Amino acid sequence: MARGYWLVKSEPSKYSWNDFVRDGSTYWDGVRNYAARNHLASMRKGDLVLYYHSNEGKEVVGVARVTREAYGDPTTEDERWLVVDLKPLRAFERSVLLAEIKSEPVLKNLPLVRQSRLSVMPVERPHFEHILRMGKTRLPRR
Repeated sequence: MARGYWLVKSEPSKYSWNDFVRDGSTYWDGVRNYAARNHLASMRKGDLVLYYHSNEGKEVVGVARVTREAYGDPTTEDERWLVVDLKPLRAFERSVLLAEIKSEPVLKNLPLVRQSRLSVMPVERPHFEHILRMGKTRLPRR
């Protein structure tokens, strides 16, 4: 089965990579955009996720893994909204700034560049791997 690759955005003042690592896992809640919700619904256990600090920093700072597929968002009674469970895997050796991503011609079609307001987005495997290289980061073996 093919693995999926994603990017999620969080404001570090609300929930930073360090908060995520401290907690050891989290459910990704608060998504109130239909496109982002549909991306959550498409995530599969084992998929890899780039963790992006939005607003402050504007940088990719780590990699997580999906540990539970989509289920109802426990922060609302509205059944339309979903969450997935994520676990941090590894911090980037070097954060990758949005400005650096935008300057890479190979990443010009990355949703982060084209649809910057979306909080959950798919990432093509070659783009995911390119960003890992930019961040001087290797994933741990399964």
